[in-house]
Amino acid sequence: MRNEMTIEFLSISQNESLARVAVASFISQVNPTMEELTDIKTVVSEAVTNAIIHGYEEKADQKVRLSCSIDGESIEITIQDEGNGIENVDMAREPLYTSKPEWERSGMGFTIMENFMDHVEITSEPGEGTTVHMKKQLTSTKALCN
Repeated sequence: MRNEMTIEFLSISQNESLARVAVASFISQVNPTMEELTDIKTVVSEAVTNAIIHGYEEKADQKVRLSCSIDGESIEITIQDEGNGIENVDMAREPLYTSKPEWERSGMGFTIMENFMDHVEITSEPGEGTTVHMKKQLTSTKALCN
């Protein structure tokens, strides 16, 4: 059975935890493993933080949109902003790359997303914003119990 949700929130750092909890609560209906739940909460945190810090440069009056869908044991998560965009997505995906070195950011956000999810797609246009779309096939907890 397919199910989906969408929420929109202001681009303030406190809402990063809201996004994590909302997705965790939503996907709990398919009984993910603790590791899967932790991975998904981590990627949501990274994507939302990127939108707030890099997309909007911490302008608190902007909106971040989070969509999540479940289809069987497949999870899809999309984080969107209408902020600065990314000039070179391939470069931004490189480990340790950061557009804000003065902020002492690690530059591992996209790398973490790619390691924890099965598929990560990033679309971005300078001045138009960024969309991060991620997919993960969950382990069947039924199979683990047998």
